[in-house]
Amino acid sequence: MFDNLRQFAGLMTQMPKIKAEMERLEQRRGEIVAEGDAGAGMVKVRANGRMEVQSCTLSDEALRSGDKELLEDLIRAAANQALEKARQLMLEETNKTMSALGLPAGMNLPGLG
Repeated sequence: MFDNLRQFAGLMTQMPKIKAEMERLEQRRGEIVAEGDAGAGMVKVRANGRMEVQSCTLSDEALRSGDKELLEDLIRAAANQALEKARQLMLEETNKTMSALGLPAGMNLPGLG
């Protein structure tokens, strides 16, 4: 019981440092970029760590195909792939930050998420 209290007290003294690192991590979310593609590169989508689609590029071949349903499917697949990659990159970045702070990966701190 006392070990838990000591750990909690130690955590509380680190709060300013933890808060600063979490703010840096939040800033990094906009800088992290992931790309997804579908249809052998016919559609490319870029997304950032905030899960925002930054761009969508369609090849001339994709536009010439004239297949609306196929194009919609390719855009959806490329966007989902980019967002999943961005999610994974953010998870890795968050785990690195938590580890550097001596905190367990995946720890949810109130007011910092």
